[in-house]
Amino acid sequence: MNYYSTNNPHYTASLSEAVTQGLAPDGGLYMPERIPSIPMAFFKHIGQMSLQEIAFVVASTLFGDDIQSDNLKKIVTETLSFDIPLKEVEPGIYALELFHGPTLAFKDVGARFMARMLALFNNEGGDNENVVNVLVATSGDTGSAVANGFLDVPGVRVFVLYPQGKVSRIQEAQFTTLGRNITAIEVDGTFDDCQAMVKSAFIDPSLNSTLTLTSANSINVARFLPQMFYYFHAYARLAEMGVPVDRLTVSVPSGNFGNICSALIAKRMGLNISHFIAANNRNDVFLQYLLTGKYVPRPSVQTVANAMDVGNPSNFARILDLYGGSYDDICRDISGFMYNDDQILHTVSELYNRTGYVLDPHGAVAYRALKDGIEPGAIGIFLETAHPAKFKSTVDSAIGTDLPIPSKLAMFMRGEKQTVKMSPQYPALRKFLLNECH
Repeated sequence: MNYYSTNNPHYTASLSEAVTQGLAPDGGLYMPERIPSIPMAFFKHIGQMSLQEIAFVVASTLFGDDIQSDNLKKIVTETLSFDIPLKEVEPGIYALELFHGPTLAFKDVGARFMARMLALFNNEGGDNENVVNVLVATSGDTGSAVANGFLDVPGVRVFVLYPQGKVSRIQEAQFTTLGRNITAIEVDGTFDDCQAMVKSAFIDPSLNSTLTLTSANSINVARFLPQMFYYFHAYARLAEMGVPVDRLTVSVPSGNFGNICSALIAKRMGLNISHFIAANNRNDVFLQYLLTGKYVPRPSVQTVANAMDVGNPSNFARILDLYGGSYDDICRDISGFMYNDDQILHTVSELYNRTGYVLDPHGAVAYRALKDGIEPGAIGIFLETAHPAKFKSTVDSAIGTDLPIPSKLAMFMRGEKQTVKMSPQYPALRKFLLNECH
């Protein structure tokens, strides 16, 4: 199956080209030329299937024309080597815990899948001397998931750009202490600056004629599409428990909108999710679009839910493309809510005091939006996208206790920080890459 650019549907690329390029040469994001449906028989038996079995069916439906079955099964098995529990927090409200992977964040799924797919394509090319340079901008968890997913992958170098002082200390440690084929670039700016620098690199013809560049942000199809696996998995776990799934609402903490975009494509493939809620912090550009019909990007502002501090979400272009630009159709499937820092912290405190369940700031936004937006009688799922200990000081202050740090996180905290400081202008990145990669 080919993939086309959201800027020009006549510009197409194969899966391997789309993954290796990351961004289309015209600056657009790649989309699959068709969204295949999964047979209804799959959903009749989905409650008896494991996470890996479900993911393999979905992956085969999407990528089976381009990757041999045994290779794809290996990628899925290695990617999903951890559990993704669905826990009932209160009657009819479930948390999908996506923080049980190596870096304790939801992006472990997409990052690990992409790392293995890119390694496969690079190996199939037969050029052992070719080095693929992965550029990634992060507002928090993307950097750690990508860095750890690609650590020591042969033929791949990773450059993680992040805004100085705007990610949590634990998040920072997860990608600045690795070394080897991972380089952390500390940008004196915002996440949007980092993302703009990365995008500029991909549309720079002279740089791309010299270096092989790709992205591991959700702009890459191999990063964002595999995220749909856990939506099918959540549906399956409800079916396994005998919970009615005919009226299902899913609330997604939304920053760059790759996560919810993958869920919307899953719905097109046949997954019966009735409604989606895009949960925002103060960076509520998408909510304003839902309210006004106008998309007006603006500089991001720093919040306690830092992974969602995005003022110009890239994947909005994919959502528009998916719905043919129809504002009414988008509003029919998606609603939105926004919460400030005080509301987020109050939500963490209130749920903990009432039930003992500990939310991370991003999950708190999604939980509160679900509570405010779900229709009576519907079943609701909200995404817990990162372990609360990754935001220890914030969560500790909200729940009034000393949250233990899991051993996986404590290991990173013992490493030595290694970064390259950089101004928030593209020429600085271009010069660095040319010097570093030769």
